[in-house]
Amino acid sequence: MTTVILAEKPSQAKAYAEAFTQSSRKDGYYAVNGSLLDGEAIITYGFGHLVELAATAAYGEQYAKWDLAQLPLFPATYQFVVSDDKKKQFNIVTRLLEKADTIIVATDSDREGENIAWSIMTQSGIDIKSKTLKRLWVNSLEKDAIRDGFANLRDGWDYYPYYKEAQTRQISDWLVGMNASPLYSLSLRNKGLRGVYSIGRVQTPTLYLVYQRDLEIKNFKPTPYVELLAAITASNAAPFKGRLEPYQKFMTTDELGNFMRANQIGVGQQTGTIADVQKESKHSASPRLFSLSSLQSEINKLYHASASEILAAVQSLYEAKLLTYPRTDSNFITEQEFSYLVTNLTKYQTLLPDGVTLRPVEANKRYVNGAKVQEHHAIIVTKTVPTADKLKSLSELEQQVYDLVLKTTMAMFAGDYEYEETSILTRVGQAMFKTTGRVPGNLGWKQLFMDVSDSSSENADEDILLPPVTIGQVVQVAISPVQKQTKPPMPYTEGTLITAMKTAGKTVADEASQDILKETEGIGTEATRANVLESLKSHGYLVVEKNKLHVSMQGITLCQAVNLQPLLTSAEMTATWEKALKEIGMQKRTQADFLQQIKRFIQKLVNEVPAQLATDAKVQRQINAQVAAQATADAAAKLGTCPKCHMGQIVARSNFYGCDQYKTSGCDFSLPKQWSGKTLTQTAVKDLITTGRTKRIDGFTSKKTGKKFKAVLVLKDGKLSFEFKK
Repeated sequence: MTTVILAEKPSQAKAYAEAFTQSSRKDGYYAVNGSLLDGEAIITYGFGHLVELAATAAYGEQYAKWDLAQLPLFPATYQFVVSDDKKKQFNIVTRLLEKADTIIVATDSDREGENIAWSIMTQSGIDIKSKTLKRLWVNSLEKDAIRDGFANLRDGWDYYPYYKEAQTRQISDWLVGMNASPLYSLSLRNKGLRGVYSIGRVQTPTLYLVYQRDLEIKNFKPTPYVELLAAITASNAAPFKGRLEPYQKFMTTDELGNFMRANQIGVGQQTGTIADVQKESKHSASPRLFSLSSLQSEINKLYHASASEILAAVQSLYEAKLLTYPRTDSNFITEQEFSYLVTNLTKYQTLLPDGVTLRPVEANKRYVNGAKVQEHHAIIVTKTVPTADKLKSLSELEQQVYDLVLKTTMAMFAGDYEYEETSILTRVGQAMFKTTGRVPGNLGWKQLFMDVSDSSSENADEDILLPPVTIGQVVQVAISPVQKQTKPPMPYTEGTLITAMKTAGKTVADEASQDILKETEGIGTEATRANVLESLKSHGYLVVEKNKLHVSMQGITLCQAVNLQPLLTSAEMTATWEKALKEIGMQKRTQADFLQQIKRFIQKLVNEVPAQLATDAKVQRQINAQVAAQATADAAAKLGTCPKCHMGQIVARSNFYGCDQYKTSGCDFSLPKQWSGKTLTQTAVKDLITTGRTKRIDGFTSKKTGKKFKAVLVLKDGKLSFEFKK
């Protein structure tokens, strides 16, 4: 009996091979032996997606170039292809699958993993129903976890609906992109704009979330108001602050004056009385365990890494067998994971700050609840505890991610944070002022995070020690009105935008978010959100400034254009689509039904968008503004007259400076952007094409010696050379 194990990529296949007693590397696969499986076994792999949807040209020559007249494009059947650079590996995999008696799908344990595996099997042309099909489902690439997975293989056909769900998501995204992108791009080009305007089922409503936030900030008008604050002094103790109870702010001086007269208080020093003192012992539980999105949000807040950088770091730590499976939306683990954490507490302790004590505890449903783990549990540390040298070998971001996941996992075993909360009510006239202070007791889990802080946080906990006071005690109170203004909403960061995507744009407090998410379907998936943000940045629609996200001028144009079609911008509608896609995985809905809904939506776009863009005044104003900006940018990009053809202008290309008449007259004059290890600035290029020489430039690197040197760069007969001055 021949068993073929299909992994998603080479690194995963290598981890599987290492779990067997014997393995040998071959061309495109591993031959393995051991007690895990009966008979001959082979581990082969893809490179992620070996099989992808074909480009539009595959459906006819008329689709090779964008043409409004050819829209919409609705293929009768969808064609899948293997790119030239992946054909060799695909052929190896196909040959192995053909001779297999049993196929074990061992791609990533998620819907996209199913799509990758089933797409390969389908494209290979094998008779899948003639094979025994199994599924390896693991949460860690540690040897024990892999061996346990092979000992408990699942029926591969049970996961076929997940493949149909993921494939439906893939096809629907293709349909929207291949129809809406040319529709908007060509319609806007007809108005004088250049470039491609990329539309996506998930990326467009995500961009619109940031656009709306930018608009809220831009249109925000601060409203002045006044707060009454009290500085309260008891005996010789330091004064403590009090706020009106119940809290109130005053929008006008008349409103403030009326309140003060009615409550018999004035500005400045006066006598007050302690009306009440309440002391209560309280405690707070440690933070919830991480899903991918909550980890991305927290790491971005602390270290300003992008969502894709964080995902790459978590993936790397997963492949290094230090963290569990990354693409999870769960904040819970099962009793099985809790058990191995308890067993290894002493080992984890060595990686934690001095003074932190871990102790075995009973499983708490705040963290341990198998009923809430559907596919993958929360991201936690594995049984593999890295050495100091191993930690040092990790990148800085990987160290930061591992450290935070370790501390958050171990916080379950460090005890609650305990404190005494004191509330003092001070009566002045007929008004009451409240002061709340907190005295730390057992720091518990907070000890783990003393060196992890968010310097930008404005709401950090303040432990305020209040003086001893008694009910009826007379105190001195200095009342002062404080002028304040309402504040605009904060710009999105990648972390807060990831959260907004998960909650379909709803704003939630961190601790409350888990309850809200039970009733909310997000946009995108844990696996795709980081890629969506990268796509928006690479298209130039989103720009990052000091970790804050804003929409570019091109992005604003796109948002105003798609605003005429609310379904394209609605996070709630996209979340509804995501829910429908999940129903395909649960066999409550069919692929055909969902794609028909997407087609009706696309047909509506094709019927309405060109006329909308032609008649909407607001969109036209934005187009005119961007056309003017294009003209200004074009003028600035022209560095001077081409010294070869004397007709064109020298402009910056991606990797060189060249004549803009290349397509018109064939002028091939160019200058490199890099010369002898030095980037040539536009100023230097202007000097070269106008005077034939630059000023002396520092920073060239000798090819022979590797040493830096200074020289004047000279352009003669289209060739560059150095001129050295003594």
